Amino acid sequence: MLFQWFKTAAFCLIRPITYFIRLVQAAEGRHRARYEERAARGIILLRAWLSPMQKAQFDHFSYFEVIGCDSGKSYRIQHGVSANVVELDCDGRPKMGWCFVPVGDLVPGDVMLAQKIALETNERSALSVARRFLVPPSPGMRSREFNGAGSCVINVERLG
Repeated sequence: MLFQWFKTAAFCLIRPITYFIRLVQAAEGRHRARYEERAARGIILLRAWLSPMQKAQFDHFSYFEVIGCDSGKSYRIQHGVSANVVELDCDGRPKMGWCFVPVGDLVPGDVMLAQKIALETNERSALSVARRFLVPPSPGMRSREFNGAGSCVINVERLG
């Protein structure tokens, strides 16, 4: 008799819990689908603002390079939403990382577009609010340059 009571009580407790779990999983699926749709639209908008050379870089490497309007320095904007801007030296090697993001819950394409516009139109102001971070050197790689036809020429430097 006691066993039957526990069995019934467990069934009455487990049933609503599993129903709640299914509701949460369905909501997560809907949220993920909305996020993926927003992310795709963000990349479409970003690509509309990129030059042909930047589009080729982005398609090949998931990053593109911009020139700062105030200093003339080169920056690489990598796919992501934070700590994704790298200042390049004159040989195209990473020199310093910069972290600055617009306010709001934005997808990567929107963040990268805001970073591109900020560096190309108001570099000094963008860097004044950015946090710097060290970028580890890329062993063996000297620089990546595009040859204008859209293909990549990779210069390799032997470390000795």
